[in-house]
Amino acid sequence: MQNEIAWDNELIRRYDLSGPRYTSYPTALQFSEKFGPQDYSREALNSNAAGKPLSLYFHIPFCASLCYYCGCNKIITQDRAKAQAYLNSLQEEIRLQAELLDTDQRTVQQLHWGGGTPTFISPQQMYELMETTGRHFKLLDDDSGDYSIEIDPREADHKTLETLRAIGFNRISLGVQDFNPAVQRAVNRVQSPELTADVLAKVRELGFRSTNIDLIYGLPLQTVDTFAQTLDQVIAMNPDRLSVFNYAHLPERLKSQRLIQEQDLPSPAEKLKILEITIAYLIGAGYVYIGMDHFAKPNDPLAQAQQAGVMHRNFQGYSTHADCDLVAMGVSSISQVGDTYCQNAHKINDYQDAIQGGQLAVTKGLQLGRDDLIRRAVINQLICHFKLDGNAFSAQHGINFADYFARELAQLQQHQRDGLVQIDRNQLQVTPRGRLLIRSICMNFDHYINQDTLRQSYSRII
Repeated sequence: MQNEIAWDNELIRRYDLSGPRYTSYPTALQFSEKFGPQDYSREALNSNAAGKPLSLYFHIPFCASLCYYCGCNKIITQDRAKAQAYLNSLQEEIRLQAELLDTDQRTVQQLHWGGGTPTFISPQQMYELMETTGRHFKLLDDDSGDYSIEIDPREADHKTLETLRAIGFNRISLGVQDFNPAVQRAVNRVQSPELTADVLAKVRELGFRSTNIDLIYGLPLQTVDTFAQTLDQVIAMNPDRLSVFNYAHLPERLKSQRLIQEQDLPSPAEKLKILEITIAYLIGAGYVYIGMDHFAKPNDPLAQAQQAGVMHRNFQGYSTHADCDLVAMGVSSISQVGDTYCQNAHKINDYQDAIQGGQLAVTKGLQLGRDDLIRRAVINQLICHFKLDGNAFSAQHGINFADYFARELAQLQQHQRDGLVQIDRNQLQVTPRGRLLIRSICMNFDHYINQDTLRQSYSRII
């Protein structure tokens, strides 16, 4: 049953409303400016008692060109020299964070550079950033950690790839989005399949142990036929994982998307069909449907973690490292340490001013209460594993699951009648029909959901 998906157009149309992606619970909408650097510092110090390993994330926001669809926090510039002042601040933040954490005992099991385009910076700057990280944190030196980086193949020549492997990266994620030339021109990201294949070949030659390719469905000029051709090309490249994201057209919030011609976007029906054939293609090619927008080969650690019931979800998406505190550094990055979330300043000048002033750049965050932690555990279990044992959950969290969530279970009765979830004697099982709509199921356990925030703040589920 792990890889079964049942497609039901009528149910998808009915449940395809706006909703959170649940990379956190509570979501970032609940973060408060009352939570500042002192609050985070206190929690980081307290977290040392638990002795959890660490996951480090670094946000490198620079891009040489603008992809019109992109909603990331980024800085578009051709001037490579602009990155150095930011990297100086990032290295100072590394020092400030390390002062709070027991870095002698807490090893870095996971590390990720995201963006922007991390490969915007030079090989020398990459060496310096990793050297600073290793000086202040306990990096694994036996290649056993999950050390990954997002790569734009247009910004990754062989020297860059050799540098990344030499400084310890062993996983890469390649941005592709779509191989169709017309679609690429419409979103200002022209990238040939040959270039991507060359990067993958070099990555494998260098001994990277895992590859991921990112795709986006719903882009301008996409059709079922053109995206099927992209899928054929990607499957032939044989990545270990695939992420297939839904393009959310929000030009009123994202200036870059105003450069996309709205009349060129596929219709809602065509977009759904693209997703339907994508799932069928990838499952047919042997990939496991992890959830939402992620696929992996059966022997990939992500698929194995899901099978074993130990997969986790955080701000980087699905993860095999549920046991780690996530320490995120760089502009707008979000940490999850202990029972808190916190986010750095969104604007680069505010970020750099705080760090150069000798303090962390935290501008908002949240201290989770007991109810938040219980609901987070429910949502994480459902969104990662599509099932929940209410009896085991009761014992683990010191509650009576049926009583605590009586209202939520009543709300799920319509989902149950529609065949999205089965509830029997405190056992919840998401059906193959419900897997695509898992966000809708999870929303029933969200204490903060209301119709105004749904309409204003979230993309559609599908």
